Amino acid sequence: MQFIDLKSQQDRLKPGLDAAIEKVLSHGQYVMGPEVVDLEQALANFANVKFALGCANGTDALMLALMAFGIGPGDAVFCPSFTYSATAESIAVLGATPIFVDIDPTTYNMCPESLERTLQKTTSDGTLTPRAVIIVDLFGQTANYPLLAPIAQKYNLKIISDAAQSFGATLNGMHPSHWADIMTTSFFPAKPLGCYGDGGAVFTNDPDIKDILDSLRVHGRGIDKYDNIYIGLNSRLDTLQAAILLEKMKIFADEIDQRNHIANRYVKGLISQHVKTPSIIPGAISTWAQFTIEVENPDTLSQFLKNYGIPTARYYPRPTHLQTAYLQYPRDPNGLQITETVMKTVISLPMHPYLDESTQNSIIEKIKQSSDI
Repeated sequence: MQFIDLKSQQDRLKPGLDAAIEKVLSHGQYVMGPEVVDLEQALANFANVKFALGCANGTDALMLALMAFGIGPGDAVFCPSFTYSATAESIAVLGATPIFVDIDPTTYNMCPESLERTLQKTTSDGTLTPRAVIIVDLFGQTANYPLLAPIAQKYNLKIISDAAQSFGATLNGMHPSHWADIMTTSFFPAKPLGCYGDGGAVFTNDPDIKDILDSLRVHGRGIDKYDNIYIGLNSRLDTLQAAILLEKMKIFADEIDQRNHIANRYVKGLISQHVKTPSIIPGAISTWAQFTIEVENPDTLSQFLKNYGIPTARYYPRPTHLQTAYLQYPRDPNGLQITETVMKTVISLPMHPYLDESTQNSIIEKIKQSSDI
């Protein structure tokens, strides 16, 4: 049994993938070739945004977004701790200060009250200049942008949506780019839309920001190849990865539908007193990057399921603010109580569009049996 079944997806797409890869090998434009341009247009159309630009990976996408706003030393950028460390890393590596915000206990996304409280404290301290907020859409669901965006705007913050786990998710029919100044995503193979290596993208509706991002991803280039106008990155998207993603996009909407069907089966099958299933905010459609439940003893459940060949994953048992490199950074003045509670109880189950009903039923039954251990 696979936690994420990329092989079944590859079998489904194999003729198209083989032809797409062969086409790239034939024309030989391996970096920023024509497939990259085609992919960028397809991504922009899908996300209902004016501009999409490919880059080397999801972490670079976040860095490019911050760099486009000139964020650096002395600046504060607000972000959750209950996520992969790349979010805070992209801030700290530019010399800015990540400030950790707590999460909502039902969705695990950023808590509006915690953001407001942390902003008030940072502003009153006066040591750092609040510049931006990175809102992470965790496990496939968008954050509550209608509540978060007005807070960011009140404090004149740029909004960066980290949609690495949620690209394709919507809220009231709109993608996060509707609220964000820049949206980013990752094409790491395990993501809902993943390539066969590293890749990422940035999205914006602002033509001026688009031009800056386009320059920054290629060393800060100007019109003259030997006159770089910004200090940038080497963050170009490989043409082979773009060709693969173009094929995957042909079935992406169908796969999102299948993920939601499978998530609904999980929810119906796992209604019990010892399992807390995920909550989706009204109007949201998740891409279900992970199906994450809460139980009293997730490590015990993990071992029990492993005995039956059922893989699981523990996401963020040590959130970023508790990791050695990030201990010194500020956080919500009330602490990160929800983050430090759910880190002890969450566990993720196999989730992918090719999880057949009988296999899923087996997983559900074993979890129910585990309540007796």
